[in-house]
Amino acid sequence: MSKNKTDIDRRQFFKSGAIALGSIAIVGVASNYLKANKKGDIPDTNYLRPPGAINEETFVSECIKCGLCVQICPIQAIKLADIDAGLDYGTPYIDIREQACDFSCDSLQCVETCPTAVLDFQQFKREGEKAIEKYDQEMAGKQMDKNYNPFKVQIIAMKEHVNMGMAKLNTSTCLAYQDKGFKGSVRDDSFEGVNRSPYTKDRKATPLADKKYDREVCDICVKECPIGEKAIIMEVMSDGAKRPKVLDACTGCGVCVMVCPTEQPSIIVEPIKA
Repeated sequence: MSKNKTDIDRRQFFKSGAIALGSIAIVGVASNYLKANKKGDIPDTNYLRPPGAINEETFVSECIKCGLCVQICPIQAIKLADIDAGLDYGTPYIDIREQACDFSCDSLQCVETCPTAVLDFQQFKREGEKAIEKYDQEMAGKQMDKNYNPFKVQIIAMKEHVNMGMAKLNTSTCLAYQDKGFKGSVRDDSFEGVNRSPYTKDRKATPLADKKYDREVCDICVKECPIGEKAIIMEVMSDGAKRPKVLDACTGCGVCVMVCPTEQPSIIVEPIKA
């Protein structure tokens, strides 16, 4: 072997060794950081996970932090927890005030793409299949609806099966509970969040800051809910006043939180503890 070749191999060996040592050092620093961090030993159960998330403890331990759910979300609703999140570091969550899950992907792509099934797609697949089977049974012997689209039947059932959390109203700050309306944009021009309104024919989500409202009594949370009256309604009270009411079919998608016009949202979503 020539001297030059030997020198090159030697330099490559030391270079590789340095990289390996550097990697070990980084892992060590991160490990020590997590241990020192007060959150390091306990997962944060307040994270709102993407649709289909399994039991939180198992979710944190089995999620491989690949980020595929982040990459495939068309509205960039999913984020990965920063290193100061302790054991939750690198796991996906949704900050619904900044960008809620509006189901505008129409296929729960984040769940379907999860390689470890910590976002469990099978439950949604089963619900979709049952919905199609139920429709076919109801239409047996009848003339088939010309507009029937099995995909639409399936995706509606899948979305309604989502159970990320439950919305809770703060009646002391809710505009409707003060008999107040709302006119204008619910978020300022700098807000980057988007949503696909259920009452439009838009195929894709559009900037929320561009949308204008003029409501005699504020009902924007109800108007923009992608699940509709199964999840939230304007309830007529004994005195004739209308107030928003969250129903059991709420999926915890967070659109109501994102569109709430009060400075601090008058509605929150409490994560489901599976």
